[in-house]
Amino acid sequence: MTNHVVECATEGALGWITINHPPANTLSAEVLTGICEAVERYDADTGVRTIAITGGGRRFFSAGAHLPALRDELVSPTQSGGLLSIGLHAMKSIEECGKPVIAVINGVAAGGGCELALACHLRLASTKATFCQPEIRLGLVPGWGGIHRLPRIIGDGRALDWILTGRTIGAQEAHAAGLVSRLVEPGSLRDKAAELGQKLASLPPVAIRVALRALRQRSLNPQQGEAFEAEAFAEVAKTFDAKEGVAAFFEKRQPEFTGA
Repeated sequence: MTNHVVECATEGALGWITINHPPANTLSAEVLTGICEAVERYDADTGVRTIAITGGGRRFFSAGAHLPALRDELVSPTQSGGLLSIGLHAMKSIEECGKPVIAVINGVAAGGGCELALACHLRLASTKATFCQPEIRLGLVPGWGGIHRLPRIIGDGRALDWILTGRTIGAQEAHAAGLVSRLVEPGSLRDKAAELGQKLASLPPVAIRVALRALRQRSLNPQQGEAFEAEAFAEVAKTFDAKEGVAAFFEKRQPEFTGA
C-alpha cells in the first residue's frame, strides 16, 4: 500500500493501483502523489510488466479533482506544489511509463478522473461507465491534459463537443469514439483487465517500452517520425527477445521472452 487512499497489489506480473478515496475517489494531492509514486515504483520493478489503475467501490473510477482543495487554490493561486502541478506531474508519470498502463474504468470518470484515464495507454471500461469533462460548467477548462489528449484520441470535432458542452458521455458512445479500447460487463471487468494485463506482460518488455516511447513522438513531422521509428526498430532488433520471437515463429512454438 502506498498510502491509505491508494492501494497497491500485484497479481503475477500485473501491478494494481486502486484509488480508495470515498465517496467519489476524488483526486486530492495525497491521491495524486500516491498514484505517481506507485506508477514509478512499478516502472522500476522488473517483476511487474503491466500496470492497471482502477477506482475502489462500484460507482466511481474518479469524480475528478478534490473540489475543496481546488477551491482553496483558486482563492490563493499556487505557482508550484499546488493541485494543478501535482496533477500534471502524475499524468506525465503515467504517460511516460515504460510499461503499459491500463485504466480500468469501473464507473464515473469525470473531469480529472477522465484525464487520468486519458493519460493511460489503454482504457478498459464497464458498460455502465460514464465520462465527462465538466470544467466549462464551472467557468474553467480541463487542466490535466484533457485539452491536448482528448482530441488526439477521439478527434477535434468530438473533443470540441465534449469539452464545450461538458455533457456526460455513456460507455457505448465513448467506445464508438475510440476513447475506450474495450467494453466489458461490470461483473467481468476486473477479470478481463487482469487477462489483458497478463497478456501484455507475456510480450517482450524491451519492444513494449520502445514502442511506447516511439508512440509518444507521433507529433513529430513525418521525416522526424520516420527517423525516430527507424532508430527504435534498430534498438529492438538487437535484443534477444527479437531473435527469440522470430525463431519461435519459424519453429511454430510459443516464444519465451526474457526482457533481454
